[in-house]
Amino acid sequence: GGGWGSALPSRHKERVPRMERVLVPDADAFRAFQQRCQDGGWQRDCGSLAGGWVGEWVGRAQPLSSGCSPQCRIDIPEVAAGTVYDVLHDAEYRRQWDTNVIASHDIARVAANANVSYYAWRCPKPLKNRDVVTLRAWQVEDGCHTIISFSVKHPKYPPRKDLVRAVALLMGYLVHPTGPSSCRLTYLAQVDPKGSLPKWVVNKVSQYLVPQMLKRLHKACVQYPAWKQQHGLNVKPWLYPEQNELPELALSALALQHGASLEDIDESGLAEAKDESGEHGGAEN
Repeated sequence: GGGWGSALPSRHKERVPRMERVLVPDADAFRAFQQRCQDGGWQRDCGSLAGGWVGEWVGRAQPLSSGCSPQCRIDIPEVAAGTVYDVLHDAEYRRQWDTNVIASHDIARVAANANVSYYAWRCPKPLKNRDVVTLRAWQVEDGCHTIISFSVKHPKYPPRKDLVRAVALLMGYLVHPTGPSSCRLTYLAQVDPKGSLPKWVVNKVSQYLVPQMLKRLHKACVQYPAWKQQHGLNVKPWLYPEQNELPELALSALALQHGASLEDIDESGLAEAKDESGEHGGAEN
């Protein structure tokens, strides 16, 4: 079965307990994620995206015990699936369009189709900002472009005092073509933000922040081909593994990151704040 942890050679048993072991998602894991993205239960909500955006957004939000599980889907009529997939991978370009990023970079590669990455982002004020360390794996098969990630512990990236370490239980994107220059993008996330969040944050993430992130992503996809012409046109290590110059890291150096081992903070009583421009801060991943 496809999983995030499984048997490793016996010499690793003492270093990483069985339940903590990390595996690169296999074909079954990718299939399970794709099935989850394609399950029913979606509800249309175009009101969240007033302003003439051509994509339609449908979404569902499922509460977690301490956070939320936003799931969104958009149809993009004038961007090819491969372009959206490139934009989701391109860390250099992400710093151009992701307005909430504090830091974002790949740490190491653990397989031809998997890296360990670090991402820190701004949260709605007055909440503390968050960061996350994830194993991110990808697959292109039968026209479907899939990226899935989950939290891991890396010895050189412990939690920082100025940020709250969130836990990505499961996060990912499914992009599949609906025509030669159109596609459908599904985003699914189960993130434990660590701590008790006020209800307005949970509502804002699912009803406003995730749709706004997808709106920015759509615009970034339209502009990507022109940007990429000037920034390493043929450099795409997510398509060409031989271009990946990250240091190699053994899976045995990683462990699964469980929320229970991280400190909870109580932000449930915080009221929503506006920044100097009158706009609310955001968070997406």
